[in-house]
Amino acid sequence: MTTLEQIDHSRVPQHVAIIMDGNGRWAMKQNRARLFGHNNAIEAVRAAVESAVQLNIGYLTLYTFSTENWNRPQEEVDGLMELLIKAVHNETKTLMDNNVRLQAIGDLQRIPERSRKVLLGCIEKTSVNTGTTLILALSYSSRWEIAEAIKQICHDKLKADEVNEETLRRYLVTRDYPDPDLLIRTGGEFRVSNFLLWQMAYTEFYFSEQLWPDFRHEDFFAAVLDYQRRQRRFGKTEAQVERES
Repeated sequence: MTTLEQIDHSRVPQHVAIIMDGNGRWAMKQNRARLFGHNNAIEAVRAAVESAVQLNIGYLTLYTFSTENWNRPQEEVDGLMELLIKAVHNETKTLMDNNVRLQAIGDLQRIPERSRKVLLGCIEKTSVNTGTTLILALSYSSRWEIAEAIKQICHDKLKADEVNEETLRRYLVTRDYPDPDLLIRTGGEFRVSNFLLWQMAYTEFYFSEQLWPDFRHEDFFAAVLDYQRRQRRFGKTEAQVERES
């Protein structure tokens, strides 16, 4: 029985988030520049999206470019922005064919105008789709997001007794999406790297040794199957969860 056949399609996570790590190390293993790894990561992105569609997962968020990534060598940053244009342009038809809606979160004003224009064009074109929502976290970090939310709360002059968890959630850039049920991080690292810190309070984590360019459908399915073997209690006891199930 394949991994896909073992998955209970009635209990798949509603929202999967992925930290796509290992592109640079993958390239270095082949004595190539880091951008070679980034360019070869597109197939892994396609596999993740196709897998989410196949399992009827509602939301898939990919940590594409963090605010900290702006500090990388300019050549690499420029190459990543060009890759963004190429990838979004080339994959738009695939997104349409698979009924995938594209969205983006982050400080998009920092994205070069040409890249931003292509991105927004794809977002507009795919807005009619009703299947999986693919969210690119671009120029994003969780601390940036929370700081921006607090700034806006201050700007709106909310009183202290008006601010609670739900209030803050409404000011986050992720307010229109459910919190991730499952986080996948590739590359063998064990950290969340300033990604969706507020939203991942009760997210299940899955760490893969696979470097991102080698990530394929079977790897995605393995993560979902592992997720289904866990019991999510959200602070309750095991007995309480079993009575409610």
